Amino acid sequence: MSEETKNTEEQNDAPEVNQTAAKAQTETPEEVVETVEAPKAKEEITEEVVETVEVPKAEEITEEVVETVEAPKAEEVAEEAVVETPKVAKAPKAEKVAKEEVAETVEAPKAAKVNPEEFLANFDWHMFEEGIEAIDAENLKSFEAALEVTLGIVSEREVIEGVVVRKTDREVIIDINAKSEGVISLNEFRYNPNLAVGDKVEVLVDKREDNTGQLVLSHKKARVIKAWDRVNNAHETGEVVNGFVKCRTRGGMIVDVFGIEAFLPGSQIDVKPIRDYDQYVEKTMEFKVVKINHEFKNVVVSHKALIEADIEVQKKEIIGKLEKGQVLEGVVKNITSYGVFVDLGGVDGLIHITDLSWSRINHPSEVVELDQVLNVVILDFDDEKTRIQLGLKQLNKHPWEALDENIKVGDAIKGKVVVIADYGAFIEVSKGVEGLIHVSEMSWSTHLRSAQDFVSVGDEVEAQVLTLDRDERKMSLGIKQLHPDPWTNIAEKYPVGSVHTGTVRNYTNFGVFVELEEGIDGLVYISDLSWTKKIKHPSDFVSVGDKLEVQVLELDVEGRKLNLGHKQTNENPWDAHEEKFAIDSIHEGTVKDKSDKGLIVGLEDGVEAFVPSRFIIKEDGSKLAKGDVAQFKVIEFNKEFRRIVASHTSIFKAQEEKNVKAAQQKSVDTGEKTTLGDIGGDLAALKKKMEGGK
Repeated sequence: MSEETKNTEEQNDAPEVNQTAAKAQTETPEEVVETVEAPKAKEEITEEVVETVEVPKAEEITEEVVETVEAPKAEEVAEEAVVETPKVAKAPKAEKVAKEEVAETVEAPKAAKVNPEEFLANFDWHMFEEGIEAIDAENLKSFEAALEVTLGIVSEREVIEGVVVRKTDREVIIDINAKSEGVISLNEFRYNPNLAVGDKVEVLVDKREDNTGQLVLSHKKARVIKAWDRVNNAHETGEVVNGFVKCRTRGGMIVDVFGIEAFLPGSQIDVKPIRDYDQYVEKTMEFKVVKINHEFKNVVVSHKALIEADIEVQKKEIIGKLEKGQVLEGVVKNITSYGVFVDLGGVDGLIHITDLSWSRINHPSEVVELDQVLNVVILDFDDEKTRIQLGLKQLNKHPWEALDENIKVGDAIKGKVVVIADYGAFIEVSKGVEGLIHVSEMSWSTHLRSAQDFVSVGDEVEAQVLTLDRDERKMSLGIKQLHPDPWTNIAEKYPVGSVHTGTVRNYTNFGVFVELEEGIDGLVYISDLSWTKKIKHPSDFVSVGDKLEVQVLELDVEGRKLNLGHKQTNENPWDAHEEKFAIDSIHEGTVKDKSDKGLIVGLEDGVEAFVPSRFIIKEDGSKLAKGDVAQFKVIEFNKEFRRIVASHTSIFKAQEEKNVKAAQQKSVDTGEKTTLGDIGGDLAALKKKMEGGK
């Protein structure tokens, strides 16, 4: 087929192309190329490529192609270009290659190796005549890389360097060599008030295009990303970083490191406890990143780690020279209730509270203060020399060695009560020398009480030296020895039968202890409290502190025992009761209490009687109940045990027996004859009546 015939068929298939070709015959080749390039570029190439490629460059390329074709064949070249161009525009994969592969698959390092101007100038553009599918992969990659570098295509979320090209009161214009410039709020540069045009800054490509086609950049986000990279690197490498202490917070401080807020625990500020955190606020210090929580974006730094590293060498030197008995200078680092921690220059030692002073103290703060410099002696340490026991009092002479040599047993000395225990009180007679006063040596009373009843902490007391052992450093004292023994002439003061008034000091289940005077106690048994009352416990009769009149019943001078009685101070009412409540006497009483065994009945004169259960049946057959008032017959009286037993049933039973005897006597007197059946009937009726029958 001839060239002319071929062109005719293609023109019939594409009427628009035919019109363009007809026009091309009357125009110069340059005009033809411009006509084709301008209307078709937006349809054939992706939008990004079209926007970045300028028309003048397309004209230059076209001119180069035209210049390589000889003049007589210019019409054919133009005609073929016009006809073949639609094929390039209709290539289905052209948009994907330009949009996806150019933007994503081409790596920046490879693109940097391509010289875009040289490549595009020498590129064989005739490859597009057969369609983009016909181009081999290697040439396509090279073309995409050159195109990316030329157009400045960047990836989103990428941190790159940009140049400040303009600055206003509110915004900063940044050039990143892309198809357009980015705008960043001036607030993101508040930390750098001297920002000027031409400065290079790091920015994050937030969006290549927003809804308005504008490139969106962020300097703040770029700083955060770079800051996290630097923090992670410092954590991995152990690099020392500078941080600005912003403020205090609970448990520590907030530190600005590379623009990231990190937490500085209070325990990580220094090797010694910090009492004033405010002294570090708004200061720049060196730190080590010790922990990062990527999930919660938390960073923990430490200044203590740097100090520990510095003193580690010094610590080893000190530990290597430690010896028992060695005296060193240290600084009080911490004070607790059980002792004091002393910094010996990188090594900590403990002075236990018992090794602070020869005197008894309640808290270490009574002897030392924080940050106080003092000399200490090494008492002991473990094999690894990590636990060092120190002493302070050992640097001074023991107080017992300085105790007055003239003090001997029997001397009276004065002292101050420093400790009170259940068994006694410790008295400091001189600095660091104490003596014990046992509670039994505080009073002549045989009834022991608590030491707190006699002395209190801080009291100045006078005591007598009872024992003294300078070798064992022990001393016992007594207070009662300074007063005469009240039992010396006890028989004269409290003879048997004498009556006195004492104070109830204590009571037990079996009796009451009554104090007649200091050191003279007597016991009143519960049975000697009352002549008439049945007392279950002494507390039902008297209370501690009550005044009670007693009579001396028994006296044991050697055993220091005194038996007293309270009821003996009154006449024994049972002497009169013996006659009044004679056996078979009848009295009116009230039922006060009831038990399984019987009733307690109150009679006149406050006397109580016991009525057994078999004697509580009334004449009608019912039983007496609590609160009932009835007649009772005394059937037993015991003066020694103050016991009366009574009966209600016996009253009407005795009357019935009396009536039977009277009836029998009457029958005998009248001489009436009675039959056996009559006697049986009378006995049956009597029996029924006695049992409560009607």
